[in-house]
Amino acid sequence: MRIACLHTATSNIGVFDTAAKALGIDPEVILHEVRADLLAAAEHAGHLTDEIAESTASALLALARRADVVVLTCSTLGPSIESIPAGAQVPILRTDEALATQAIRSGNKIVVLCAVETTLETTSRLFHKAARQSNAVIDVQLVAGAWSLFKASDIDAYLTTIARAADQAYEAGASVVALAQASMSAAAGLVMSGPPPLSSATAGLTAAMQAIAVNAAAPPSRATPER
Repeated sequence: MRIACLHTATSNIGVFDTAAKALGIDPEVILHEVRADLLAAAEHAGHLTDEIAESTASALLALARRADVVVLTCSTLGPSIESIPAGAQVPILRTDEALATQAIRSGNKIVVLCAVETTLETTSRLFHKAARQSNAVIDVQLVAGAWSLFKASDIDAYLTTIARAADQAYEAGASVVALAQASMSAAAGLVMSGPPPLSSATAGLTAAMQAIAVNAAAPPSRATPER
């Protein structure tokens, strides 16, 4: 079994390895690839461009040749999967989509915290789409100043800022808080005003394991006989 993860920050390798251990997944089965240049390009452009989406899709397809499932861990790049033709050799998943699905199942007043401004539009669209078949109310919020702290490598302050925003969301009546970026995951343990927020790393790896199980249970395809 091999799970390939495409990241845009090296620090997310540790985040996903930690999430894997908590889920009982041997971190050795995870193949990590980091493409910080893709997120940097999207930040420079102010949004995900067609060119960046195509580059991301190419990177995902390359990983698909080396794994049983591929997980895109960057929410800003998430829509890139839409440009991948149907019939890819293995499942290619978005962690933010898995997070949205889990959040909708977990509560009806959901606050989604984002650290990166470039992901606000895509994250909002994704969560509202997931909520269409439910009574869930979605509130997507940017944690002001958080990403500057991350880019300055002040991770303790970054996580504290996120945890404070999650506490405020719970105090305002949220039933579920979801952390949109994988880099935010460790802030869950600092939250005091409600249950630990949902994280995209855990949701994404859970979805990856489910996809592998489904593929393993599927009957082998039969070649069409020649006529």
